[in-house]
Amino acid sequence: MWYGMREHDDARRTGSPQVLPMSDERQVLGLAGERVAERWLRRRGWRVLQRRYRAGHRDIDLIAERDGLVAFVEVKARSGEAFGDPVAAVNWRKQNELVRSATVWIDRNGKHGEQYRFDVIGVLIEGQRVRVRHVVDAFRLSARS
Repeated sequence: MWYGMREHDDARRTGSPQVLPMSDERQVLGLAGERVAERWLRRRGWRVLQRRYRAGHRDIDLIAERDGLVAFVEVKARSGEAFGDPVAAVNWRKQNELVRSATVWIDRNGKHGEQYRFDVIGVLIEGQRVRVRHVVDAFRLSARS
C-alpha cells in the first residue's frame, strides 16, 4: 500500500529542476528518497541510528531503532512507475549485500537483547506528490549469509 505525503520539500526549495547527467540525477533522487524515508520513520517513533552505513563497498541506507528493535532499511526511490515498483528492485543479490553489511554492524554495534529485521521503503516522487510504501520485515536473514 502506498501512502501519500503532502509535498516534496526539497523540490519546493530548489524551484525548477536542473538538467543533470543521469548518474547525478539518480543520486539526487536517491538522497531525496532517503530523506523522505527518514522523515517517515521518525514520524512513526523510530530513532535513526545511522545514515548510509558502509561496510566495505556495501552500504545500508538507514539503520533505525524503536523499542529494542533495530531495522536495517533499504530505500528505493523512483520518479515514476515507468521502471516498476521501487520495492521490487531489492532483489536477492541486494538482500545478500544488506545481510552482510548488517552482520558487520551487529558485530560492531549490537547490544544484548536487541532484535533485528530488514525493511524496504519505496519512495515514488512525481512532481510535488510523494508516495511511500514501507515493507516491514521484507526478508529474513538466511543461514547462508
